Amino acid sequence: MNPILCLADNRQEELAEERVTQLIYLRRQDVEEICKELDPVALAKEVFRLKASGEVILPDEAYLSWKNRRGEPVRSLNMPAYVGGKFGVAGTKIINGNIENPKRGLPRASGLTLLFDEENVRVTCVMEGACVSALRTAAVSTLSISLLANGPISSAAVIGTGVIGATHLELMAKTFGSLQRVVLFDLNRDQAESLAWKMGPLPLSVEVASSAEEAVRSSEVVVTATTVTSGYVRYAWLKPGAVVVNVSLDDLLPEVFLKADRVFVDDWNLVRQDSRRLLGKMYREGLVADPQDTTVNLKARKIDGELCDIVVGRRPGRGSSQEIIVVNPFGLAIEDIAFASKIYEIARMRSIGTLLKP
Repeated sequence: MNPILCLADNRQEELAEERVTQLIYLRRQDVEEICKELDPVALAKEVFRLKASGEVILPDEAYLSWKNRRGEPVRSLNMPAYVGGKFGVAGTKIINGNIENPKRGLPRASGLTLLFDEENVRVTCVMEGACVSALRTAAVSTLSISLLANGPISSAAVIGTGVIGATHLELMAKTFGSLQRVVLFDLNRDQAESLAWKMGPLPLSVEVASSAEEAVRSSEVVVTATTVTSGYVRYAWLKPGAVVVNVSLDDLLPEVFLKADRVFVDDWNLVRQDSRRLLGKMYREGLVADPQDTTVNLKARKIDGELCDIVVGRRPGRGSSQEIIVVNPFGLAIEDIAFASKIYEIARMRSIGTLLKP
């Protein structure tokens, strides 16, 4: 046998073996550094465009809840997804949480995002997931505001000043040049004061309110990013023309959904199947209805559509300057996987990460 051909065959086998077994781990520091180079709002918009054209696969999430040895309620979510288009990638997001963690100096939630090889579907990358999750969450909110706001925004309220709230504040400040004032509220006032102090270098005023009502009443845009399980935000608090992004899903009272001029979600199927969060409960109680429901004289409040419908112009967003609009983003794994694939692409180009071998 030709020795040159033999060497070539051996090298091909080595490369194939390397492809099969190579696994990259990206630490939180790696992910955070790369995230600084991303355009998260543009990425989120592209994901919704792909969703509108049917180029994503989004199975139901797996939700596991139990009580730890301290008797605290804890949970773990596994959220697989496939994103087509220029991404062409599948993976899964695992996110775990315990609302008691901050009392022990730990983040409330932590997790990992895994990406799969496009051919052999072995795991190719494992990265710290909380940073990706916070950034894509803020990106979806910021995109929603840009699509639905009543012109350039000058004031916003952020309720909840943990990692998610802080990420929202930073991204909104970068995205909206017209933003002049942000009002923060948190039950832990020291945490809110600390975030306001950290944001000192931003070219806008960051204040701390004494109540959620005070923060909401003074703002054109409201973002809720808390850990509450029962609502408190009243419809009467909202300014005409306000956009409310209900990130943490349970902060609004039912009246806000029922009285708002328009209500949008990111994925109606996931929202209606969820039995734990407010909008899913309202669907089960017959208070809200499917966006596609054509029932004549429908008594339930009909959901106005999904964000992807607005992105591609399939449904209108704002109808008038006085409309109060609610966005209820469940949080989609397609966003995490798309963001993670871009991070992985940059990491490979720059040889960032730790190579793991079995």
